[in-house]
Amino acid sequence: MSAEAINLDSWRDLPAAQQPDWPDRGELDKVVAELATLPPLVFAGECDQLKSELAAVARGEAFVLQGGDCAETFAGATADAVRNKLKTLLQMAIVLTYAGRVPIVKIGRMAGQFAKPRSKSTEIRDGVELPAYRGDMVNGFEFTPEARTPDPWRLLRAYHSAAVTLNLCRAFTKGGYADLRQVHAWNQDFVAESPAGQRYEQLAREIDQALAFMRACGADPEEFHTVEFYSSHEALILDYDRALTRIDSRTGLPYDVSAHMVWIGERTRQLDGAHVEFFSKIRNPIGVKLGPTATPEDALALVERLNPANEPGRLTFITRMGAGRIRETLPPLVEKVTASGATVAWVCDPMHGNTFEAPSGHKTRRLDDILDEVAGFFEVHRALGTHPGGIHIEFTGDDVTECVGGGHPIVEDDLALRYETACDPRLNRSQSLDLAFRVAELYRSS
Repeated sequence: MSAEAINLDSWRDLPAAQQPDWPDRGELDKVVAELATLPPLVFAGECDQLKSELAAVARGEAFVLQGGDCAETFAGATADAVRNKLKTLLQMAIVLTYAGRVPIVKIGRMAGQFAKPRSKSTEIRDGVELPAYRGDMVNGFEFTPEARTPDPWRLLRAYHSAAVTLNLCRAFTKGGYADLRQVHAWNQDFVAESPAGQRYEQLAREIDQALAFMRACGADPEEFHTVEFYSSHEALILDYDRALTRIDSRTGLPYDVSAHMVWIGERTRQLDGAHVEFFSKIRNPIGVKLGPTATPEDALALVERLNPANEPGRLTFITRMGAGRIRETLPPLVEKVTASGATVAWVCDPMHGNTFEAPSGHKTRRLDDILDEVAGFFEVHRALGTHPGGIHIEFTGDDVTECVGGGHPIVEDDLALRYETACDPRLNRSQSLDLAFRVAELYRSS
């Protein structure tokens, strides 16, 4: 299909869920016009490269590690914060690569995850009702009328924060920071500190011996020194992602150049809605979140709308069922989609179905529930003979106390110590690595 035949604005005629109530449409139009003139944050060729790597996942030849903040903040676009998140992702990846004996596709929930869907459009505190916080791209976290009023100029600030974050990620992953031996050294410090470290020590020794053997043989491949790292976010605010959609000069096809991969959330995957329509027009690799209410018919209809040509690597289903439901709700989805011949990658989001409120009022998650959902995901795929294609998690590189459990156990009374998330609770570095070891064990035995 030629670019001229693609109507990139057809979504505007359809209901669009979870969009802000902008007070001044004229101001939004000014911002969108400026965004449309700015350079791309990523390039179409990079998106195609990720698509080819996700095609390998769909074939059962690779595994996705996708993670980062629940909701990025503008204040968090610092070298230290970005480095710590990247460091944790790379540490998890080396565990999975070595222990799982599988290539890892590394995708950050970074450089664009500035907007969040909300179950209620307003929030009430002490009798005062204000718009809900929808992420720094839309409004401020502070509970004041000024902060909570949606401000379209924040879309522009989101672009610049994403550019800073991507620049840092590229520098770190290409400039020697991601060298395999250095990443492994970081893991050794975790081994020494962690109660789970004894279990991991054998694995650490094996990696050491493998690296020593490679050095002795004179092998020093480029892949040891740099990594391919991709960005992703939920493309929630359609005006932002539409403004950053460009026609690729190589192919004449449209790409959303705000990120390598974008996904549709559980709350916005309506077949007759604006998000599905917009995503059907862009050529990026895309994801769709599927919760426990998703039916096989929903999944098949999404395949038909979003990947009618059955292009490998184009579509990833990210399931978020909850530990108590995954073993019953996932099998019919995987069975029916597989039987249809559709080529999709299956990724497990074990975070969003396992949130509860602690007595203190903090939203939290139990690491044991997260591990149990991942285990259920692997069990289902093992039983069906299909490929468990990856995990999608919310984590930070900081020592926060937002989820309970782990090798350094955090209990519910600890949550107030360092509860810093702008939205949902995240795993800290130690909990993230605990999860990586467990996933690697599951992968080896699947």
